[in-house]
Amino acid sequence: MTDVEIEIENAAIAKEYKELLKISYTTLTQDDKKLIRRAFDIAVDAHKEQRRKSGEAYIFHPIAVAKIVASEIGLDATSIAAALLHDVVEDNPDYTIDDIEQLFGETVARIVDGLTKISSLKKDMDVSMQAENFRKMLLTLHDDVRVIIIKIADRLHNMQTMASMRPDKQVKIASETLYIYAPLAHRIGLYNIKTELEDLGLKYTEPEVYNDILLKMKESKEEQDLYIKKISGVLKTSLDKEGLNYDIKGRPKSIFSIRRKMIKQGVSFDEVYDKFAVRIIYKSDIENEKFLAWKIYSIVTDHFRPNPIRLRDWISSPKSTGYEALHITVMGPKGRWVEVQIRSERMNEVAEKGYAAHYKYKQGKENEDSLDAWINKLQEALENPSSNAVDFVEEFKLNLYAKEIFVFTPKGDLKSLPKGATPLDFAFSIHTEVGLKTRGARVNGKLVPLSHELLSGDQVDILTSDKAKPNANWLDYATTARARSKIKSSLKDEKKVIAEDGKEILRRKLKQLKITLNESTINELVNHFKLKTSLDLFYRVGISTIDNKMLKDFAASRSNAFVSYFKNKIRKPSSAPDIDKDEITAKYDMLVFGKEEEKLNYKLSNCCNPIPGDTVFGFLTINEGIKVHKKNCPNALSLQSNYAYRIIQAKWIDSSQQEFTAIIKMTGIDNLGLVNDVTKVISDNMHVNMKNLSFDTDDGVFSGKITVVVKTNNHVRKLMDRIKKINGIEKVFRV
Repeated sequence: MTDVEIEIENAAIAKEYKELLKISYTTLTQDDKKLIRRAFDIAVDAHKEQRRKSGEAYIFHPIAVAKIVASEIGLDATSIAAALLHDVVEDNPDYTIDDIEQLFGETVARIVDGLTKISSLKKDMDVSMQAENFRKMLLTLHDDVRVIIIKIADRLHNMQTMASMRPDKQVKIASETLYIYAPLAHRIGLYNIKTELEDLGLKYTEPEVYNDILLKMKESKEEQDLYIKKISGVLKTSLDKEGLNYDIKGRPKSIFSIRRKMIKQGVSFDEVYDKFAVRIIYKSDIENEKFLAWKIYSIVTDHFRPNPIRLRDWISSPKSTGYEALHITVMGPKGRWVEVQIRSERMNEVAEKGYAAHYKYKQGKENEDSLDAWINKLQEALENPSSNAVDFVEEFKLNLYAKEIFVFTPKGDLKSLPKGATPLDFAFSIHTEVGLKTRGARVNGKLVPLSHELLSGDQVDILTSDKAKPNANWLDYATTARARSKIKSSLKDEKKVIAEDGKEILRRKLKQLKITLNESTINELVNHFKLKTSLDLFYRVGISTIDNKMLKDFAASRSNAFVSYFKNKIRKPSSAPDIDKDEITAKYDMLVFGKEEEKLNYKLSNCCNPIPGDTVFGFLTINEGIKVHKKNCPNALSLQSNYAYRIIQAKWIDSSQQEFTAIIKMTGIDNLGLVNDVTKVISDNMHVNMKNLSFDTDDGVFSGKITVVVKTNNHVRKLMDRIKKINGIEKVFRV
């Protein structure tokens, strides 16, 4: 770099630093500014030799993360300093955690240490490194929630500046983001950041879909602005008459949420009815907040008819993230549904800043802090993490995006649980001992099974007994991570107790057969009975599923035990039935893998049934070789995030000879000759053979399902386009 370029870059760094101080949400004291300045100087020194993939100086990254922490999340000076220093220890061996502690104190050092631990991963190929990484990250939560918040800010900036990365890296990082970071941001109450992470995640995992929706949203922006103006015009007079101080804003829904609606409801972009929301933000003191919210609600519903089942009252019962608002869906002008969100300025700040605003306004209030309560719940789920990190993350993730329901205890206290929770989840949320001793439950005074799904407003009474204990079926009834981990732990403990007795019983029985119980014998028995561990063996003896006769058979076959032991070792277990290769593909030149475009053996996954022309990737399984999945397969995010090192690039190269099965569904209005028209279109289409056909009509509504055999997805697309043109057909989609 020339001297002039260095000078320009230094000026840009100084400008970014000044802006960081200016945009801070909290008021910075002189001491705060000194702390941030020291952190900035150390970060500049530690990263002076580093550059990012884009070519810019690395220091721009920690400053950008600190800016997100300062303005978008609104944390304090300690967090801003920690954000500036978050990569120092990891990237520069001259600085240690002890150095950071001496320079900045214990709190900053603890946060930086937490962030460093998350990044430094053991290269352990047996278990997904990414899942192990998430587990470490969640374990740091209890030390200081700021660790996770800065990690989310770090991830947001990485997502914003990912354009210069390799495409496979982009997909891995974006999948990880959608899989865990966006749900985490949602759970902590950082809704704005969650939305941006989701949109950026979609931009890199499904670029065509993202760009298509983005373009359509830009095209309809003018129309939306006019629509919001019309609503504001109607409400303004009545709101002004009441002397309210307010602001009405339009808020377009995120690209990701529109995409999710399109998939969930099987509709096109134009058919998504609530693509934007109207937000009314009013000024109020704490005492009159609720009163004014309901006053505005009554004004809105005076002018626009509300949808009675779409009222969300998070003012009386705030979400566990601290979110408060009234959401109503009303029939707006031109007969279109529109969501209206009513929030005070305080509620709006809590919604946008989450954690920081929650603390700013909490002073002097005695309510239990919901974020702390959530962290305590989470900590209990982490006490007994399952041995498999991926299972743990999958289970934990269930509770991240879960919608909340509110149920009452017998004394009338309010408890929040995820949607779909059962009385068992409720029991464990009260106390582990209550959960473990559950005998039954009453909901609204009636006895219900433990699998009963609770609804908001239910009053739940748990019946306990000292003799009751968990059984394996409970895992089918429990949905929360906490309840599941406690049940698993209890079952495991019980299994160990039975296994200890089983070991002694086995020792006695083998002694009668003149066999000594030692490590070698245990290995032979485990292989003979096709079990996984010695614990399984002792447990089965303990509960008598391995009896005397079976042990005598083992003793008789022992002369061949050595041979059978090796046979068992060599034989690979198969967890799923083999798909007949001849049925799926007669030749293997359809798909090529990796950069070298090699032709390898593969199987098509049953979860998404890819056909030639679909964008796909290969996944290296443990027992079944390469399995091919569609890029938008329901399991794609989890695989790309947790097992990125097992993902292989794949693409179709020659699909002219092979035929594949596709299922098409359609709905419409039944009329005379409709079935005839559909079958005619299929039979006239020379590239398609019909394999299966079923039609159903119900009170004038027509639905049909066709299984066709095609060569590529172009043929399916053409067929669907032709079916769409038939009079009476409303919707056509591929399953």
